[in-house]
This record gives sequence, C-alpha cells and structure tokens, in this order.
Amino acid sequence: MQKLTVGIEKAATILKLLGDKTRLAMMKMLETHDYCVCEFVEIFKMSQPAISQHIRKLKDAGLVQETRRGQWIIYSLNKDNDYYPLVHSLLQHLPSQDFKLQELEEQGLRISCD
Repeated sequence: MQKLTVGIEKAATILKLLGDKTRLAMMKMLETHDYCVCEFVEIFKMSQPAISQHIRKLKDAGLVQETRRGQWIIYSLNKDNDYYPLVHSLLQHLPSQDFKLQELEEQGLRISCD
C-alpha cells in the first residue's frame, strides 16, 4: 500500500461519514464479505430506503463500489480509492462484525443474491 497524505478537509469528510455507527459497521462487514442491500436490511433491521441511503453516501465518497450480478447489485469495499489506506487503518481497530452474517445464516435469513 502506498503512503498517501490525506488533506484535512477530505479526512474530516470521510471521518464524519464513518462517524455513523451503521455506516461504520457496514464498512467493517464489507472488509470480509460482499453484501447486497437486502442482507443489510435483515442485519440492521432497517428499511430498504434507509439502507440504500447509507450505501449511497459511502458510494458517493468512493469508499464502496457496486457490481451487478443478474438482477442483484452487490456492494464491496473500493480498495482502489485514494482514501482506502485511511479507512483500512481505521477498520483495523474495530472488532469483527462477521457474527452478524453468521446470525443471519443461523436464522435461515441469508439471502443468496446469485
């Protein structure tokens, strides 16, 4: 990973964006798995429009990218983003959120978006 100096304004914008606990949890989850909106709806017990707004903000900042698989849109971390090293560094200090996906699977609510 190359060393990049992040401007104060941009760093503040990204940190403000990640200051929301739902978006921060989403980013930590996306570190290990790709997700579709429908899975986040089940995990966070939020409406689809609310989840879509969180995703849109992350996508607008370039932190998240989307890939279409048939009718589904799958979201993943954008590791090519100039600010990924900053985000990656922050995420390393957070506990794994994989248990949320495991709970979804145990409840039979894991949605296969293939």
